[in-house]
Amino acid sequence: MTVHRSGRDLDRPTDEVDRLVTAWRQERPDLDVEPLQVLSRVSRLARHLDRARRAAFAEHDLEIWEFDVLTALRRAGEPYELSPGALLRATLVTSGTMTNRIDRLAAAGLVRRRPDPEDRRGVLVSLTDAGRVRVDSAFADLLRRERELLAGLEKHEQQALADLLRTLLVPFDATDTGAH
Repeated sequence: MTVHRSGRDLDRPTDEVDRLVTAWRQERPDLDVEPLQVLSRVSRLARHLDRARRAAFAEHDLEIWEFDVLTALRRAGEPYELSPGALLRATLVTSGTMTNRIDRLAAAGLVRRRPDPEDRRGVLVSLTDAGRVRVDSAFADLLRRERELLAGLEKHEQQALADLLRTLLVPFDATDTGAH
């Protein structure tokens, strides 16, 4: 099966997904391979995003899990503290895993624990100044890298893509108890 491209399509560059779709259409003309047009591109983009994130975090001597915990605290606003339970909900890990993570971040001087004044049995985890500086610089670097990934799109195209992806994700977020 030969794929004919319209005049408008001829102006558009081809990518690996175009080649993949063309090959599948030739090999399995009985199947509708259109979902590959979107989802293979999303998958490939996710890999590029993962690489960009890992590089941004590595430059700031952070692991992905450390960034997740630190950003949860940073987003909480002044005084940048949460209970371990709130951190569990924000990062979707088990209680034992969170305890280990808090211990490691505290040992690195990025967070500290203090008794919860509202609950004698509870503790609060807060960002240290060093933790805030580290996560702020890593986040700024991440955003720079993410802007680079989106550089091929105009602002209105980025907004349209964000709207379409939101439409696609909302049903999953509604049924995913781990959505945040």
